[in-house]
Amino acid sequence: MKLNEIKLTNPYLELPRECYTRVEPTPLENVFLIHANEAVASLLGIDIEELYSDAFLDFVNGALALEGSDPFAMCYAGHQFGHFVPRLGDGRAINIGTLNHLHLQLKGAGQTRYSRSGDGRAVLRSSIREYLMSEAIHGLGIESTRALALIGSEHKVYREVWETGAIVLRVSPSWIRFGTFEYFAHKKRYKELEALADYAIAESYPHLADAPDKYLHFFTAVAGKTARLMAEWQAVGFNHGVMNTDNMSIAGLTLDYGPFAFLDDYDLQYICNHTDQHGRYSFGNQPNIGKWNLQALMHALSPIVQREKLESALEGYADLYHHHYLELMRKKLGLDALKEEKDLELVRQLLRMMQELQPDYTLFFRTLSRYDGERSSLLKLGLYHQPMHAWLERYDERLKENRSTLQERHRAMLRTNPKFVLKNYMLQEAIEAAQKGDFSVVDALFRIAQDPYAEHPQHERWAGPTPDAFKNQKLSCSS
Repeated sequence: MKLNEIKLTNPYLELPRECYTRVEPTPLENVFLIHANEAVASLLGIDIEELYSDAFLDFVNGALALEGSDPFAMCYAGHQFGHFVPRLGDGRAINIGTLNHLHLQLKGAGQTRYSRSGDGRAVLRSSIREYLMSEAIHGLGIESTRALALIGSEHKVYREVWETGAIVLRVSPSWIRFGTFEYFAHKKRYKELEALADYAIAESYPHLADAPDKYLHFFTAVAGKTARLMAEWQAVGFNHGVMNTDNMSIAGLTLDYGPFAFLDDYDLQYICNHTDQHGRYSFGNQPNIGKWNLQALMHALSPIVQREKLESALEGYADLYHHHYLELMRKKLGLDALKEEKDLELVRQLLRMMQELQPDYTLFFRTLSRYDGERSSLLKLGLYHQPMHAWLERYDERLKENRSTLQERHRAMLRTNPKFVLKNYMLQEAIEAAQKGDFSVVDALFRIAQDPYAEHPQHERWAGPTPDAFKNQKLSCSS
């Protein structure tokens, strides 16, 4: 499909007027294409050659409106670091329409009603980080927003120092947040709250549309999706960094990439956001915050659902999380015969060992994926050998109960444990090259992001442990 054949729709604009504000994008100056995601273009039905046209560049810059486009910014509230803010909204994101059930959004396209004191812009470094990481999370099999394109510019933007502006064209099956419901509950606009719930059900949980007690089932489904997402983050070693309720997706997607990080060394107390001085959003606390945020959503939905029923539904969150997490860890360990109590204890012992030794998380599991009884490659990942020896003794005993052969286990584990994750030092390398006009590192990391389980021998240097000088760096919310 050519750009001039696209007809966008705007289903969100059918909601009450209080849910959004119409706004026109403000194009950047002297723009250029940095990268386009051909896989996302195929999902949208856009011809690949269109991505490299001048018209497409204008489209991503907000200078070309396609048929049916009616740009708007969404309104929502949220708990930020536990404190309620009654009105937030899309401060630097502008929705431009829906295509093939995916909502297109320009991040960095100028001010909206919700920008407050901000300029509505996104800088090159943060845009590169989001563009690459959203594809990396998707490549790991975790539900996420994605991006169709990234453009740069010569437009100057001030963030402590002068930087250049960029725009990411993000796509998602839903942009509705927990905080969207909090906004209307706080204002006691219960008709709008109900309309929003009906819209979210139609968009993300259509099988519930005609269910009795549909709003209760909706909350139960959101809780289940959130439990699974938290388990996936923990299993792959991803720290989101800013799990405010306005950054939590009602559809269970990884949403809003800011000061995120993949673990370098394993550490439950790791904090990637330098604003988070008390560790509210530390790596190990993410499952608890998932529940805390669901409690905030529960409170927002209580005007239209009996609170006792919501509380009862939320009681299942912990069991769901632990079930999903154990299943994921069993796959990472290559365990194929269900021994639930043994496996649970083996995982607990593993995590205690890893907390003590703090090996590189990704490298440990990738190395374990080729384990055949010879321990030297694993032992060198930690400073002390005895804790690793002790755990491997237990692991060896458990593997005797497996049904699969050694070769089958290795193949399964290599498909489960990525060789690469996009660590922050890798992203910083891409940013620094891009700031000099070299986008080859962006392209290389994008290819890795799309297939993190492949060997990519030309990029072997990124498969090792993070260099000591770059470990455990903290970033800002504007990162």
